[in-house]
Amino acid sequence: MTAVSQASSPGPGSFTPVARSGHGVRRNRALPAWPVASILAFYPIWWALGLGVLIFALMAVPMLFLLIRRRAAGRPLRLPPGFGWWVVFLIAVVVSIGALGADPAGTVAGHATGRLLPAGYKAIMYASLTVLLVYTGNLTDAELPRRRLVKLLGWLFVVTVLGGLLGMVAGSFEFTSPVEWLLPPGVRNKGFVQSLVHPYAAQIMDIVGEGQPRPAAPWGYTNTWGNNFCLLAGWLVVAAWQNGSGRAKFWAVVCLVVSIVPAVVSLNRGLWIGLGVLVVYVAVRYVLAGKLWIVGAVAAASALLFVALVATPLGGVVGARLDNGKSNGVRSFLIDRAIEGFRGSPVVGYGGTRNTLGGRNSITVGESAGCERCGNFTVGGNGQLWQLLFAHGAAGTVGYLGFFAYGLWRFRRDRSAIGVAGSAAIVTSFSAMLWYNSLVTPLAFMVLAFALLWRNSTEGETT
Repeated sequence: MTAVSQASSPGPGSFTPVARSGHGVRRNRALPAWPVASILAFYPIWWALGLGVLIFALMAVPMLFLLIRRRAAGRPLRLPPGFGWWVVFLIAVVVSIGALGADPAGTVAGHATGRLLPAGYKAIMYASLTVLLVYTGNLTDAELPRRRLVKLLGWLFVVTVLGGLLGMVAGSFEFTSPVEWLLPPGVRNKGFVQSLVHPYAAQIMDIVGEGQPRPAAPWGYTNTWGNNFCLLAGWLVVAAWQNGSGRAKFWAVVCLVVSIVPAVVSLNRGLWIGLGVLVVYVAVRYVLAGKLWIVGAVAAASALLFVALVATPLGGVVGARLDNGKSNGVRSFLIDRAIEGFRGSPVVGYGGTRNTLGGRNSITVGESAGCERCGNFTVGGNGQLWQLLFAHGAAGTVGYLGFFAYGLWRFRRDRSAIGVAGSAAIVTSFSAMLWYNSLVTPLAFMVLAFALLWRNSTEGETT
């Protein structure tokens, strides 16, 4: 199901459109790098302005215009390998909207119109990230060098660590963004809108103690912070080592060592598992390539981590989190509801998430001012896989997983630093989909990893 358009020399009888200016000179419709680079380079600013994830939809507009203009100028538009799988997923997303009015057993009854806003938002974001994928994949090294894109992704890992430190030392830090100020009070006070435009440093939760701040900035949610931590960590290493300078490597190591603290304090078990998957995958790839030094590097890093956990209070934090699995029962309950819902609409799902009737012990238990997490849980809100199955059925799930799985297979022979880091990010995301949702920023970093792998295959591997 590969759909790739390649430039070729015109044969006899063929016609290649050529765009010319008024004087008959061919126009050079090069794609500018700024729509992609500005998203990544200035993301902390977008977050502070209240644009955050909305910037992906806003930048998709000029990207789409530039792609259309380039195609009209006669330059070929390439589509990523396996794009047919992704088209199946997008079709399933649109078709499943027709099921928004359905009320699966055990969920709160509602009307399709009340569910249209979040479902439409997700559809727009999926479309926007599709544009990001195609646009980034069509950029050349003359327009946006892969090395620069890697540096931008590595920069966002630094931003993630800084956001984690902010969440630790100033967990209650928040402010009203300019975009939030511009919205009518009746709109900006809605929970869904607040999650998009209101910047805050951490989520305050009672897991191992009362009022425990868990880092979230600048990604909105603690789980998203942890997901992006795993997706971006490899790019910092690649960026530092491709730079070649000892100074860059030194500061990259410092950043990685410092990142251990917010990673542990986040109490994010999914992050810890994801890092394990990341390290094991990279180690296996390098061993298979004959680079046995990776074994010593992993052993040294593991020893450093062990010392940090034993010699500092971080070990106690890890132990306390492992002893307090308050969310385990809720996750199991929601997985059961998602699978049950999938059986009720196995092809296209229900178009979006639903809230459960009550809690896992009784349908009479629900959210209240004194207990906001006692019930009415979101089916499909505890992992991308469960959301795909419940919201978009088998068609959406197969299309989504098929696209990234095909990419892993297609680019499996890419042993460059970018190739290993890109495939590692996708592999890590596969493990994360059991407990993390991917929209918006985690999926954005997944498609950018795919775009780097794709460009490596067409422009030649780079270290």
